[in-house]
Amino acid sequence: MAKGHRSQIKRERNAKKDTRPSATLSYARVSVQKACFVLDAIRGKDVKTALGIVMYNPRYASTLIEKLLKSAIANAENNNGMNVDNLYVEECYANQGPTMKRIRPRAQGRAYRIEKRMSHITVVLNER
Repeated sequence: MAKGHRSQIKRERNAKKDTRPSATLSYARVSVQKACFVLDAIRGKDVKTALGIVMYNPRYASTLIEKLLKSAIANAENNNGMNVDNLYVEECYANQGPTMKRIRPRAQGRAYRIEKRMSHITVVLNER
């Protein structure tokens, strides 16, 4: 067996806290695939460049991600005391949320299902 009892291993795992500034948007009414187009464009960029990319991107998800990015910057500045000029987007990802299922009436009494997808979007920053 490994280090010790199962509870001891869990305690050690939970003690490691991620101190990087981040912001999470839960239940965003945009699909993961559409959000990832914008997230892929800003991953690894410094914060000023990422904000510029997001501001002038015509996609709907970019407005949500812009607000999220500004929130993560504010968290880094206020909670962690980091310098905004040295920040960059270290991680950004979208996980699948719940799906709202709707019915669309079709010809000859049939019904097609419409799935309105949601996502949980996370942006994690770090200092260079």
